[in-house]
Amino acid sequence: MMLYMLLFAEFFKTGLFAVGGGLATLPFLKEISVNHPEWFSLSELSNMIAVGNATPGPIGINMATYAGYTTGGIRGGLIATFAIVLPCFCISLIISKILDKFKNSIYVKGTFEGLRPAVIALILTALLDLAGIAFILPKYQSILSCIKLKEIIFFCLLFIFTRIHKKDHTILYIIIGAAVGIIFRF
Repeated sequence: MMLYMLLFAEFFKTGLFAVGGGLATLPFLKEISVNHPEWFSLSELSNMIAVGNATPGPIGINMATYAGYTTGGIRGGLIATFAIVLPCFCISLIISKILDKFKNSIYVKGTFEGLRPAVIALILTALLDLAGIAFILPKYQSILSCIKLKEIIFFCLLFIFTRIHKKDHTILYIIIGAAVGIIFRF
């Protein structure tokens, strides 16, 4: 019972403060992996992100469901999913009732202007942590001997390709990434 209450509390907090969508949940999920390593590791978090991006639905909800399920079974998955969605649902109801009154307020506009850079900073922080997991093997002592050169080259090529072919669908890049991973066994 205590596990389920803790799952609810952690994912409710994530849902409440992860302003900006699914990627904004990454810093909170990283914190959960540090505070509760028995739930999932940073390495598993990077796998959850890959699976969350490859499956339908918002990435934050997908990751909450995955983490809850691996930690507490079906009940844990349902609780974590409910907990991460509940704050958004409640806040949306409240905002929809009062938005018309305050939509032109300088305080509301200022709040959103301040939230945007904060959300970007949180996402970039999580991105850098995940890049370390993806491109560096932690078991080696020397940084130069542990860089995963194949992954860096593939990342750069795929990044360039996405910038050139902006109209291609995201699913294409996910399929390419999976195929290259299978073929070259990164």
